[in-house]
Amino acid sequence: MSSTSVDGAPHIRPADPDDLAAIERLLTVSSLPLDGVSDALEAFVVAQSGDEIVGVAGLEVCCDNALLRSVAVSPGWRSHGLGRALVTRVISDAEARGLRALYLLTTTAERYFPSFGFERIARDAVPPDVRETAEFQGACPASATVMCRMCATSAAPVAG
Repeated sequence: MSSTSVDGAPHIRPADPDDLAAIERLLTVSSLPLDGVSDALEAFVVAQSGDEIVGVAGLEVCCDNALLRSVAVSPGWRSHGLGRALVTRVISDAEARGLRALYLLTTTAERYFPSFGFERIARDAVPPDVRETAEFQGACPASATVMCRMCATSAAPVAG
């Protein structure tokens, strides 16, 4: 079975432990921190083309919130919508988990994330559980932009 879809786009799937080294290489090439990746790997997704991991995005779940992190795409796959597909998938996964909000830190993509509903917020507005992650504790610089997106809730009353 091929890991590439019929239209030639990479296949997006949940990450597994065997992907860790390839994910770390991609994050390193993209100048993104590795701190906490292995601990949060169960909530990461990867884009795979053939045998190669060409994209990654992850959640670091913190109680009823999460940190969107480690969004990276191989240079040859950039500007083809793969990053958008990865972020959309992770947002969908967060909403399926019933998470309240997603937070992120960025030094380069402040203009990219508002298209997904993220808004810039003050660092001290982030819940303590998210501020305790490795990214907030020092993996990302204090100058990084902090953004938040509320998740759609599935708490609508059930007719019955």
